Amino acid sequence: MDARLNLFGSPVAGQFLRYINSAGKVVVDSALPHSTQELVKLRASQINGCAFCTDMHAKDAAHAGETSTRLNLVAAWREAKVFTEAERAALELTEQGTRVADGHHGVTDEAWTEASKHYDEEQLAALVSLIALINAYNRMNIIVQQPAGDYQPGQWG
Repeated sequence: MDARLNLFGSPVAGQFLRYINSAGKVVVDSALPHSTQELVKLRASQINGCAFCTDMHAKDAAHAGETSTRLNLVAAWREAKVFTEAERAALELTEQGTRVADGHHGVTDEAWTEASKHYDEEQLAALVSLIALINAYNRMNIIVQQPAGDYQPGQWG
């Protein structure tokens, strides 16, 4: 299976990806815990059905030391006992922020208040930015039907 468009060979897409990758580095370098960042990227990618990003972020998280139990339970995090209250708040914010077009009317005050209990203002800014960013990546890869399964952790830096 080949992608509909070679995002990595296109000058326009390549430049765009360089810019959003730079934006992503701001989040990576923030005080938002890296394990939370990977859980957020994985959950949004699952919701959106982005196989390429689901593959990438599951592998990156495992490579960074995340357990297979936690990775396998991200899709059912509400019923799982393996996530902290802070991670649960981030996952709830991720779900609501990702499903804005599903008739959920945006992010509830309750979800925001819960996230605010666990993250300071800069961490919240990073979390909101990350949710927006992973949704952009998901949409690009879904639109071009980027194939999944070959990603190796660290292959792009």
